[in-house]
Amino acid sequence: MTNIFEESRPGRLGVQLPPTRTEAPAGIPKEALRAELPWPELSEPQVVRHFVRLSRMNHAIDVGFYPLGSCTMKYNPKINEEMARLAGFAWLHPLQPEETVQGALQLMWELEQDLAELTGMDQVSLQPAAGAQGEQTGILMIKAYHQSRGDLERTEVLIPDAAHGTNPATASLAGFEVVEVKSDQRGGVDLTELRAKLGPKTAAVMLTNPSTLGIFEDNIVEIARLTHEAGGLLYYDGANLNAILGKCRPGDTGFDVVHVNLHKTFSTPHGGGGPGSGPVGVKAHLAPFLPGPTVGRDGDRFHLVPGGPQSIGQVRSFYGNFGMHLRAYTYIRSLGRDGLTEVAEDAVLNANYLLHLVKDLMSVPYERLAKHEFVVGLPRAIKDRTGVRTLDVAKRLLDFGIHSPTVYFPLIVEEAMMIEPTETESKETLDAFAAVLAQVLEEAVTDPELVKTAPHTTPVRRLDEARAARQPILRYRP
Repeated sequence: MTNIFEESRPGRLGVQLPPTRTEAPAGIPKEALRAELPWPELSEPQVVRHFVRLSRMNHAIDVGFYPLGSCTMKYNPKINEEMARLAGFAWLHPLQPEETVQGALQLMWELEQDLAELTGMDQVSLQPAAGAQGEQTGILMIKAYHQSRGDLERTEVLIPDAAHGTNPATASLAGFEVVEVKSDQRGGVDLTELRAKLGPKTAAVMLTNPSTLGIFEDNIVEIARLTHEAGGLLYYDGANLNAILGKCRPGDTGFDVVHVNLHKTFSTPHGGGGPGSGPVGVKAHLAPFLPGPTVGRDGDRFHLVPGGPQSIGQVRSFYGNFGMHLRAYTYIRSLGRDGLTEVAEDAVLNANYLLHLVKDLMSVPYERLAKHEFVVGLPRAIKDRTGVRTLDVAKRLLDFGIHSPTVYFPLIVEEAMMIEPTETESKETLDAFAAVLAQVLEEAVTDPELVKTAPHTTPVRRLDEARAARQPILRYRP
């Protein structure tokens, strides 16, 4: 496809702006000022067609099935987008006086209350701009909590071997030593190993419940008791909250701090490096450490409350990603309590139905009731006989207009494929996916090269992913 710079021709215009004699603001360094910029010269139809072509080359939840395990690629209702584009919200500026943004502050205050109620926390900050930043915020608050008590020897964070990769990265970034806890034969936390590793150095235990295996940790109350008896705090990775929404609150099972991925559970856009939002909620004993500002209420008036003297400080500019707050608020209010509960029920129903369809095709490491997702493995007999691997199967699915599930994660499952259908997919879609998977596995035996060289119908064929990661091309060079 021709690059937009290569389509440029001198003199072509898409819009004609009036001439300006405005001087550049004082203070801009001289070397940063340029008389001309190398903009491509294009007509409006050329620009529109270029970006429409690009959009058609990409897969998206609005295009087809996206069973990306652990990432909850659910459909984003368009009413959310309409509300975020209302002029009264879209044209606000974060530096406006509080009296001119009372509606926005009320919405944020109500969203804080909603998220606190849904997670069982006492207070929420909307500031973190992504789930990973919400994690970092929670762990930094835990660190500040221990430091405020003079408990400086707590240098370890215990994390299950099936955890999201962001968990150990977050703990390490915050200056903690990561201690891995093995899973037991049922896929849960090994309590014997947990007891052995808890101690005076434990600052926190980080858990996702349900886990990345799609399994609910039925020993969670005991895990919370053991963690607190050791003097540590329990951190909830909210990536899988979609599975228990309205059914079980992390705060009621002993968690001290929670982050929520609005893009996973509350249907705000996901991916592309942003926009994102990862609000964090805490129990009362961690509230003094929340990043400010949060939103306070005085009668009918709403105001911003700066962080107190023990606050870890701002983690993002202004008040968080307000556009995402709008979308999540719309989603919550559209569904109501009963609708949010049905989200979890349908997500669990879809996951178990799809697991039933594929369990005889793939190997199932843990034969337990799934929650919102499940993990299966490519049968070893296929891999050993044909050389086809999970990655090959994932690439072949693209030829059928289906995005790949998450592959090779969690690491404790050989040739893993983590599948999450979400609550927004129909029975027909799940049936079709199972049929395609069966066909691809049949091809792996009868025509392995077809699978090993997939995809065949996508705009871009199989990439050298290792090279792309090590030598990324981030800008156009003529």
